[in-house]
Amino acid sequence: MDDEVDFLAGHRAMTVADGFAFALGYEPGMTWPGYLRALQFNQVGVNLPRGFVPATLLAAVVGDQVVGRTSIRHRLNEHLLRQGGHIGYGVLPGYRRRGYATEILRQSLIVARSLGIDRVLVTCADSNVASAAVIERCGGTFDSVVTGEDGHLVKRYWIE
Repeated sequence: MDDEVDFLAGHRAMTVADGFAFALGYEPGMTWPGYLRALQFNQVGVNLPRGFVPATLLAAVVGDQVVGRTSIRHRLNEHLLRQGGHIGYGVLPGYRRRGYATEILRQSLIVARSLGIDRVLVTCADSNVASAAVIERCGGTFDSVVTGEDGHLVKRYWIE
């Protein structure tokens, strides 16, 4: 409950900087308790929007500051198998190049394993050299490059 201001500020910052959906499922005007309730429903697969799978969204916090977030998808659908993967993470612009992305992915892998996901798919934009390096540091084995639905190239990695 205490992360509302920082998390929503991060959502605005990532939208402006990268066009990245930081607060997945957040709609303008939602109350913070309503958003958290929606995340709980998403985690257990209740009232999922079309095309979504159950997922756990967690904030990455250092001290009392939100520095990033992760979304661990409990299973893959056709879209996620092609270009989204099991884990989607992001670090806020002001906290990049400090090792947070690597730690967020490491912690996400622990959560994925606890959900019974033994072989984890992680993807990134082909042009995102930093993210590819993070995935490789965390044990990612390059699988392929595919063309995403938006026409951009996507690198796919598996972590055993």
